[in-house]
Amino acid sequence: MERTKPPFRAEHVGSLIRPAALIDAREKAEKKEISDVELKRIQHAAIRDVVRLQEELGLKLVTDGEYNRHSWHRDFMLKFRNVRMIPSKLTVRFHSAEGDRLHSPPTMQVTGKLARPNGKGIFVDDFKFLASVARATPKITLPSPTVMHFRGGRGAIDAEAYPDIDAFYDDLAHVYREEIRDLAAAGCRYLQIDEVNLAYLCDAELRKQVANIGEDPITLPRTYAKLLNAAIKDRPRDMTVCMHLCRGNFAGAWVADGGYEPIAELIFNEINMDGYFLEYDSARAGGFEPLRFLPRGKAAVLGLVTTKSAKLESKDELKHRIDEASKHAPLEQLALSPQCGFSSGIGGNTMDEEGELAKLRLVVETAREVWGSA
Repeated sequence: MERTKPPFRAEHVGSLIRPAALIDAREKAEKKEISDVELKRIQHAAIRDVVRLQEELGLKLVTDGEYNRHSWHRDFMLKFRNVRMIPSKLTVRFHSAEGDRLHSPPTMQVTGKLARPNGKGIFVDDFKFLASVARATPKITLPSPTVMHFRGGRGAIDAEAYPDIDAFYDDLAHVYREEIRDLAAAGCRYLQIDEVNLAYLCDAELRKQVANIGEDPITLPRTYAKLLNAAIKDRPRDMTVCMHLCRGNFAGAWVADGGYEPIAELIFNEINMDGYFLEYDSARAGGFEPLRFLPRGKAAVLGLVTTKSAKLESKDELKHRIDEASKHAPLEQLALSPQCGFSSGIGGNTMDEEGELAKLRLVVETAREVWGSA
């Protein structure tokens, strides 16, 4: 049951642990101790190394580890015209093995009409470099457009620029279409949208928080589905677009609980993605029953290997869970991955690079034993 197009049997979400030399170079560049040119040289060298590493493991896809980014979403969204960071009115509770803590992550404020910087691509050059050094299929990740809205709601969007909220969503989707068009022209055929907010809306406490900032948690999932479809609607027919659903990930902590049942039919059948990376490394993600809504022709990548702990899962455990999932969706439509990226931003890792390597090797070896191919 080999897959010749993505998502492949053995996958990973995208971000990888930054090597210490790369973090040190970024810190020096921020202090103007080295030039931006020197920082890029160091980043490119680190990306070459991590691409070779992924290929040597037997993965059929490679990412740049998000080595050119400080965080999974800000480096993209803060490049938009008329966007800045402000304190969030949305308070979330991060959970971890060490306990809970309240946090109000900064949100995006839209101060005028949205557009790309000077009409130029944001991550297009990053993709071009990745493609130039990859033998395997290069994958790039973009934060979901819903991130531009969720934490601040209507109150964080300039009412003068956007008296009609639908015009905001239209412009936001247009920026994504432009970026995807230019990525496609550069040869990109594997794109992943990192979506946290639909998963957050499965959590009763976060639905209350959403209501507190004046949004309707009942209608918001369908609004976001429409936005996502508008963002990707012009992609080439031969471009695979997948969506990664995450309940928050930083330093082993998470934000949301709750299974996919409230949104399963919507995400699988009303959002025009080719595949879904689903967090399934703990009981907080619920059972596999929502997979019954997965239609033919689409793939579900089971995030059974956690990135929130260095503890290595057993192959038998993973195979048992894949077998359980196959009772709700055909095995040929399933694949395996870690539940999230290994480093959503700089710092806060729960394992070292050797631990990351062991997890990725486990994914590849298990996929080969279950499906006969990675």
